[in-house]
Amino acid sequence: MDLIIFLTLMAMGYLVGSSLEKKHYRSIEEREKLFLQLPAITTKTLPYADGQVRGLQLVNGSAVISVDYFKRILARLRNIFGGTITSYESLLDRARREAVLRMKEQAPEAAMIVNVRIETSAIGKYSARRNVSCLEALAYGTAVYLEKE
Repeated sequence: MDLIIFLTLMAMGYLVGSSLEKKHYRSIEEREKLFLQLPAITTKTLPYADGQVRGLQLVNGSAVISVDYFKRILARLRNIFGGTITSYESLLDRARREAVLRMKEQAPEAAMIVNVRIETSAIGKYSARRNVSCLEALAYGTAVYLEKE
């Protein structure tokens, strides 16, 4: 009986976690479409003349994403047997994309965001033991505003 309850809870955790992850990916994709016109790049020189640039502003975005319990168990099994831990790859992908989107949301009127950097760190009670429970991604760059024509 205990095994049935355990397996039922594991299945529910997997289904709910997968559903929430898919919903978050859909949200990210919809918001990325809104900011296609705002490039976030790394460059040495601006493609604008000095007179065109009205101002610069530091912008940043941060996201903390947690891995669900089911994926944490799968990751521990993968650590035992070796191989790619896809549950952590999707966690990292979602955190980075969310951080970049939040950074772009701070400067919707900018022509571009230059010198973008992304930092990541594992946080939570398991991070010291190299087991990821939550992942933080921080994206930052310089928003370039142009003179109105």
